[in-house]
Amino acid sequence: MKYTLKNELIENFNESKSFSFPKYTSQLINWANQNAQGTRPVVVGQMSELFPEFMNSGMEITIENWRKWYTEKYPEAFENATDKIFAQVQNLRNAIPLIDREMVEKWVQDLVINKTFNGMYVQKAILASLAEKRGTTYRLATPEEESIGIDGYVGEVPYSVKPDTYKTMGRLSETIDVKMIYYSKTKTNLKIEVED
Repeated sequence: MKYTLKNELIENFNESKSFSFPKYTSQLINWANQNAQGTRPVVVGQMSELFPEFMNSGMEITIENWRKWYTEKYPEAFENATDKIFAQVQNLRNAIPLIDREMVEKWVQDLVINKTFNGMYVQKAILASLAEKRGTTYRLATPEEESIGIDGYVGEVPYSVKPDTYKTMGRLSETIDVKMIYYSKTKTNLKIEVED
């Protein structure tokens, strides 16, 4: 048998009622929390460890007992998390009046043009940064060089620039007889590995 259980029904079965928030407020608080990191384990504890600990505590498993158990263990967590998040809400409140239609249009253009370009086209930036580190020049490959797997040169050395997932692809059917540069993207940077 397969079925789904909606969140509202889980709450009903667990005799646990969620708060009801005015439209958009929960999204804004969540957004503020992402920036403030108010509910990170360092502030409120690691729930995936704490809740099983509570379940093994010998207390009856009720929402009231969970609240009691948790607040005894982390008496200042709600206050600390609230302070962090509310400070970020204040920052959002101050920023929202600055946003006009023109700014939204610039934001859209920046996302679609600049961030897409910089996110998708990393070869030039990687070759340029490696050349800078090595105190030499770089150039992008010609179409003929690209056809044999070369993406560019740093000094006189040809390189192929590939995402690190390329290593696990079994090299597909191509053979590239040049030095490799592998990269992986994180939220804030590129991690680059250059073959010596």
